[in-house]
Amino acid sequence: MSEIVKARNVSMKFKAVDALTDVSLDVAPGEQVALLGHNGAGKTTLFRILLGFIRPTAGSISIAGFTPGSDGARRIVSYLPEQVAFPKMLTGREVVRFYARLKGAPLDDVQAVLAKVDLVDAADRRVETYSKGMRQRLGLAQALVGRPALLLLDEPTSGLDPLSRQHFYELIAEVARQGGAVLLSSHGLSELEAKTDRVAILRKGQLVADAPLSDLQREANLPIRIRVRAASSEIDSVHAEMGGARINGASVELFCELGDKMRILSRISGLGAKVEDVDVSPPTLDQIYRHFSKVGDDETPRGML
Repeated sequence: MSEIVKARNVSMKFKAVDALTDVSLDVAPGEQVALLGHNGAGKTTLFRILLGFIRPTAGSISIAGFTPGSDGARRIVSYLPEQVAFPKMLTGREVVRFYARLKGAPLDDVQAVLAKVDLVDAADRRVETYSKGMRQRLGLAQALVGRPALLLLDEPTSGLDPLSRQHFYELIAEVARQGGAVLLSSHGLSELEAKTDRVAILRKGQLVADAPLSDLQREANLPIRIRVRAASSEIDSVHAEMGGARINGASVELFCELGDKMRILSRISGLGAKVEDVDVSPPTLDQIYRHFSKVGDDETPRGML
């Protein structure tokens, strides 16, 4: 099936500022893509182009074959901004009904999406009585109504407690399972790590990475952390054999390149009963992001082998 989002060599210039430069990005049906970048990297500009609020200076972009902002695109795109705002005097149910009518969705969908975001009991209360987290869940309800082909999410978990965040990502996964494409921008990198199919990173308006996290880990070639917990009274022996840094008087922490991982694990296996446990941690999404966006100073971890 063809891509829902198809951007080719998209550039956007605001007077002397190059907000986007030659960006090409696809998002396929059923795919969840994390769009990362520091403030000013171009994420919001790309979202505004996808929504049809502005037109790119150069390049082409389409939503399931439609021009962004056209009637065809508006019917199949839903958007949840970081800061949601609804008329305070309307009830939650009235808000979702309004968006259902805009999308031509059955009104039966209203109750269903309110149930998904746990707002049935508060559906007939005015929005002015809602907490920030409730307003954010109401924003998600309006985005889900009508089963959108493309879901654009900008810092969508802002204001949500940990349990609500977990439930939110379950709902987003359901959208993807039903064939919807999801493009999600967030600074909460740790919560995104196992919840997206692909990571796209913008830096100063340019797309500097676009691949599954495992591919980016290999490309970045950042060190892998291996932590070895020694059996009681064996820490000195394990440390002498493996080197690295001692942690809490009971473990040894090592860092190695990807190509050396199996060799190091084989050496650890040879220690037999001296070892109680081994934890292997590949580079995190935060580290991958810092690598590709060139954020911060490069440091060599302790115990590099």
